[in-house]
Amino acid sequence: MARRTASATRESIRSAASTLFRQQGYAGTSVREIAALAEVDPALVIRHFGAKQVLFLETMHVTLDDEPLFDVPIESLGRRFIEVLLDSDEDVRGAYLALVRGSAESEIAQRLTTVHNETFVAPLRNRLSGPDADLRARLAAALVGGLLYALWVVGDEQLLATDHADIADRYGRLLQDILTPRD
Repeated sequence: MARRTASATRESIRSAASTLFRQQGYAGTSVREIAALAEVDPALVIRHFGAKQVLFLETMHVTLDDEPLFDVPIESLGRRFIEVLLDSDEDVRGAYLALVRGSAESEIAQRLTTVHNETFVAPLRNRLSGPDADLRARLAAALVGGLLYALWVVGDEQLLATDHADIADRYGRLLQDILTPRD
């Protein structure tokens, strides 16, 4: 078998860790399991990344394609934001769950805060105006977080079985009321 380069070994470890952390969470994944999936010695995982937590923080990122959020009028943003979330791929869901489940670790909790601020609050804040725009963005992000909690953490079977268009209509209206309140 041909020897891998250091960068190929590092990438193999990252890929294995990303897969396992998304499937099993931080606590449920061992360095040995990562090494086995990457087909490397466990010592190489530590050599390349120093610690499991460092590897976790390097591989668990939640990003949304926020381009669709910029293409709709502000009056349609609530529904569109929910559609984008409901259509997000398994990688987004897996990374979000891994971050939530690992949030007892302070650095992972900080990453979750960063994800909340950069993935949910900032895109919403960028679309809003007015003196309370930041508060409305934070309230909207909290509302979105509640939906993700119900769908992805709790696994509410009734919500999961509900048509995405119905959820987008109903939850989108709630979100829209925060984004563009009636005076």
